Amino acid sequence: MSAAGTRSYQSPLREDAARETRRRIRGAATELFVEQGFVATTMKQVAARAGVAERTVYTAYPTKADLFREAVDVALAGDELPIAIRDREEVRTALAEQDGRQALALVVAYNVAISERANDLVMAAEFSAGADADMRRLSEEGATAMAAGLRELAATLDGHRSLRPEIDVDRAGDILFFYFSPYTHHVLRRLRGWTAEAFQEWLLDALVRELLPPTE
Repeated sequence: MSAAGTRSYQSPLREDAARETRRRIRGAATELFVEQGFVATTMKQVAARAGVAERTVYTAYPTKADLFREAVDVALAGDELPIAIRDREEVRTALAEQDGRQALALVVAYNVAISERANDLVMAAEFSAGADADMRRLSEEGATAMAAGLRELAATLDGHRSLRPEIDVDRAGDILFFYFSPYTHHVLRRLRGWTAEAFQEWLLDALVRELLPPTE
């Protein structure tokens, strides 16, 4: 077999192994970030928990911030596909829904699913923002993106004539931002011990009351 043929045959195996190593590192890092915070977690600890050499961690992720950012991105998306949240099928379906309550129900269900898998990691960034510039920047970027996405949802609801007449798009976006805040999920799910089902039901009812015209 030629050298070129050998490289072609082995390359997919190497790529699969590299992806699996990244997943192990990312999974170990996620556990540590949630358990002890971003600042206290070291790359050496991540390597030990992932069962790899510290050099391997740095090869995959040159900085701890790079590692944290990818861990958050994958947790938010739920997979490794390069598709932004706003371009996901669940979001597109919600934005296309003409009925205001059903649109909110779809968005709330998707948001709660994201929060359940990602919010502990997101809050690790929030809690570290005051002590670390990378986490502060990540927190600010996340808030800006979230506000923009929720304003788009508010504008869509307004375009479908679903908003209460006294609420404009900017105010509706701010209301959505408040209720979908990771702090809201953290307080009720983690500090007060609500179930995910109870939280989702409350969140939908609250947004319906706040944003939609009262029904007869």
